Amino acid sequence: MDISCQFATSLQSPEHIAVAEALGYRRAWLFDTPAQSPDVWAMLALAARETGRIGLGPGVLVPSLRHPMVNASGAAMLAALAPDRVAVAFGTGFNGARALGARPVTWSYLTRYVQAFRGLLRGETVEWDGSPMRMLHPAGYAPARPVEIPVLISALGPKGLAVAHELADGLFTVNNETDHADEFTWAALGIHGTVLEDGEPLDSPRVKAAAGAGHALAYHAAHEFGGDVTRLPGGDQWLKVITAEPGRERHLAIHDRHLIGLNQADEAAWAAGGWSAVPATTVTGSPAHIAEQLARYAGQGVTEIIYQPTGPDIAGELERFFDVAQRRS
Repeated sequence: MDISCQFATSLQSPEHIAVAEALGYRRAWLFDTPAQSPDVWAMLALAARETGRIGLGPGVLVPSLRHPMVNASGAAMLAALAPDRVAVAFGTGFNGARALGARPVTWSYLTRYVQAFRGLLRGETVEWDGSPMRMLHPAGYAPARPVEIPVLISALGPKGLAVAHELADGLFTVNNETDHADEFTWAALGIHGTVLEDGEPLDSPRVKAAAGAGHALAYHAAHEFGGDVTRLPGGDQWLKVITAEPGRERHLAIHDRHLIGLNQADEAAWAAGGWSAVPATTVTGSPAHIAEQLARYAGQGVTEIIYQPTGPDIAGELERFFDVAQRRS
């Protein structure tokens, strides 16, 4: 099982990716979240210049954010800067779309988008919005077509899984959704959490900084996907903060600091005891506990773990997690 990493894209992402490469991580994925992050292609391009081995890719691209030619051109650029190191993942849109007040795209739209994206990279003339288009980049402006880049699709339900089987080279999944991992030769799972020190309490400031943002994802996802957030510890307090916001601006409160830190509602839930659920919502625990969880993921068909570190010590979190993952191997 490959051990990769992912980051909420920041101005420090190229530096963090260089650290991950030195430690031995297989691949680094960057979020495409323009409401809170710098441009994902710009940061990946800078990372390509700072590294020489580690795989690079956006995970995940949201079709509604860019014309397919823009993403095809960006992917081709990255492939030129980091030959044989690029992969791309697509999704219908969670934080990348909902933080803008937009809804996810439909699976039919994503299908047409990925087909156009791949056709462009093959050098084909494809139709989009009623007009034919083709990558016109001459030598020195992009690699010669075809540009071979693996594509993963983030999918959970039956429609998405069907699209992933039809169009993708692999599955990109999150939130412990591993039921269908063994159906794919490449099944990547994004996880969050931290390696606990001996006797370290779950409500410590370090655990809050390192695992709190990943833990808060459970509240964000439950609310956005129609679940009952009050079933989570501190969920009543979380919902109270969110519903106090004007309805048309509520998405701004939900997605503030998403997978970066804790927003006001996340802080309220944490203070009300939400921290007690961290071992269930993230991969947090002793080195032995985490090694056992990674072994379970491998047994379920996951071929790539994608660990996201958060907090002020990104390098330290990367090192501690990779050390546990390597010892498991």
